[in-house]
Amino acid sequence: MASPSASSSAPAPEQSRGKGRVTLILSTLLMVGFLWFLTQSWVIAVSLMFALFVHEYGHVLAMNRLGMGPARIYVIPFLGGLAKATLEPKNEWVGVLVSLAGPAFGLLAMLPLVAVGLATGDGQWMAAAFFVAMLNLINLVPAPPLDGSKALGPVLARVHPMLEKLVLLAIGVAVVAWGIMTGRYILAVFLGLAIWGHLSKGGLRSIRGPLSGKQAAMSLGLFVLTAVACGGAAVASLLAMNGGSGQASVDMIARYLGISL
Repeated sequence: MASPSASSSAPAPEQSRGKGRVTLILSTLLMVGFLWFLTQSWVIAVSLMFALFVHEYGHVLAMNRLGMGPARIYVIPFLGGLAKATLEPKNEWVGVLVSLAGPAFGLLAMLPLVAVGLATGDGQWMAAAFFVAMLNLINLVPAPPLDGSKALGPVLARVHPMLEKLVLLAIGVAVVAWGIMTGRYILAVFLGLAIWGHLSKGGLRSIRGPLSGKQAAMSLGLFVLTAVACGGAAVASLLAMNGGSGQASVDMIARYLGISL
């Protein structure tokens, strides 16, 4: 879908860009403050903000490369970020590639954090690397509007349109319940509203070309590879934080997930 043409009353391009920069800066500052409130660490808060931009820039690169650009990054205070393209993906395969580009590219944000952590011995940097890996891994959960739903949704819909809705609903309900039980109320409300809006739509796959059998298999394979990479990066950073102790790492993951062992 092409972007709407500018009307005669639209603001000048330079004025729009200026307002966009101010909004982005203010939104970024609000988001960093919120992350500090949650983590009580400026190192982790700034690192997560950096990771959010790297993640979204992965989407932007893919959008521009695959004919959806120009794309822009928006920061949504208290919730996260959004990469918005000018055009819709021409088919489901392009949509899958764009959705997986964020988590895959987002792992690169770990590299400077790990380097500083190893050089200084400060555990906060390795903790930040762990949270970056988890940020990208959680984005692969197939619950709207997370990237995982856009990567797996077309695969499920190829089997049967209702299968996508049923699976996304089941996983979404589970994630919302987890958010409520572990005190992550903002996440629970956000995902709950997003899932409701997603499932209330009709004909989710009526516009773009569906995946072929080969594309569905490749989509599933790329999803698994990306999830394994994110999970492996999280485990590696945990082991580095805990001196290679597997038990300490498992305990830390359990605390992060709100599970009592």
